[in-house]
Amino acid sequence: MNDEPDRDDPRSANHFSPSTPDGVRSASERRPAFYAARAGRWGDWWTLLHPPYTAWNLSYVVIGATLAPQVLLSRLLATLLAFFFAVGFAAHALDELHGRPLGTRIPSAALIAVSVVGLTGAVVLGIAGLSRVGAALVPFVVTGPLLVVAYNLELFGGVVHNDAGFALAWGSFPVLVGYVAQTGRLAPGPILAGAAAFALSTAQRRLSAPARLIRRHSNEIDGLITLENGQSLPIDGPTLLSPLEGALRAMSWGVVLLAVALAIARLG
Repeated sequence: MNDEPDRDDPRSANHFSPSTPDGVRSASERRPAFYAARAGRWGDWWTLLHPPYTAWNLSYVVIGATLAPQVLLSRLLATLLAFFFAVGFAAHALDELHGRPLGTRIPSAALIAVSVVGLTGAVVLGIAGLSRVGAALVPFVVTGPLLVVAYNLELFGGVVHNDAGFALAWGSFPVLVGYVAQTGRLAPGPILAGAAAFALSTAQRRLSAPARLIRRHSNEIDGLITLENGQSLPIDGPTLLSPLEGALRAMSWGVVLLAVALAIARLG
C-alpha cells in the first residue's frame, strides 16, 4: 500500500506564492508527510513504514476477521503478519524505489531486499495457511503479491494505480482476506464491510493527494478568502494542510480504535 498512493507531477502542479510554515518549505526542509521523522538512518525507515497508514490497513484485516462466527487468534495473528510483510515492508519499499517520493536515503539495494523479504514472507504465510483454511484462500495468496507489485511499480500502464485500484487493494482486499482466513469462505457481511473499506480508502486517497501536492511539490502559496462581512483570510500552507491532514489523522485513529474494540469484544 502506499498511503501516499500517487506521485504528483510537479510540472503539472499549480504553484502558489511563498509561504514558510511547515509543509511548504524548500525541498531540503519540508517533510514529505505529516508523520515523517527527521531525515537520517532510523528516521528514514520510520517514514518508509508510513505508520498511520500501515496501522489503518492492518485494522481492516482485524475488522474482516472479527466478522467471522468464530475468531481464531492464531489465524488472525498470521494474517496480520502477512499483511505487515506485504504492505508495511514490500509495498512501501517498492514505492520508494520507484521515484523516491519520500526522499529517503535508504540504499536501493536495501529497498529491493526488503521488498523481496516482505513479499516472500507474506506468500510463505499464505501458503502455510492453505492447509488450514482451504482452497478459498488460493486466489488471495496469488492476487496479493500481484497487487503489491502492480500498484507500487505502476505496471500495465498504471491501470491499477488509481482511486479504485487503491481502494480495492488496500481497503476491500484486507477485509475479505481477514474473513476468509477465519472461515474459508465469503459471506454478505464481509463483502459489505469490504465496500465500507473501499469508501474509506477512497476518502483517504482523495485527502492525501492534495496534501502531498502541497508538501512535496509546491514552492509558493498565495491566496485570499473574502467573507461576506468584508473580512479577508489569507491562504497559506498550514491553512490548506490542516483540514486535509487533520481528517487523515482522525480517520486513521478511528479505524484503528474500531478494530481494537472489535478484537477485544470478540477475543476478550
